[in-house]
Amino acid sequence: MTGFLFDLSFYLAAPVWLLMIFAPGWRTTARVAASPLTVVPILAVYAAMALPVLPELWAAVSRPDLDRFRELLVLADGAGAIWAQVIAWDLLIGQWMYREARRIGVHPLVTGPLLVLTILLSPFGLLLFLLLRAVQRAPARSHDQPRPSAGSMPR
Repeated sequence: MTGFLFDLSFYLAAPVWLLMIFAPGWRTTARVAASPLTVVPILAVYAAMALPVLPELWAAVSRPDLDRFRELLVLADGAGAIWAQVIAWDLLIGQWMYREARRIGVHPLVTGPLLVLTILLSPFGLLLFLLLRAVQRAPARSHDQPRPSAGSMPR
């Protein structure tokens, strides 16, 4: 059962990822990506795997220690629960990236590969997106905001 739940956590997220990557301009995609409820089924899978190992999970998160965390990950339900948690949070990050990219005008051919990277290695995908976002917004900021004159106080 744990193996099925492990796989299910990704399969529940996959349709949202596919919409954001392959149908970014579709109105339904924008509506789906705007909802945090997309992660609720994944969190249900998380709960199903976390509850059987709740004492070990609580020990690992309440007193963080590498050995306790290793002990949790040796348990199939423990590793599965952490996996489902990662899938849920990665999806929320991806949804934010998708919405933010559309807001600031990042082309879908740039956003798509960043979302794929986020599926696989979310910290790198998010970091690259944040860098892109900073570069994308920097020129607009310098032209839109008036420069204070010498001796004036910024507001």
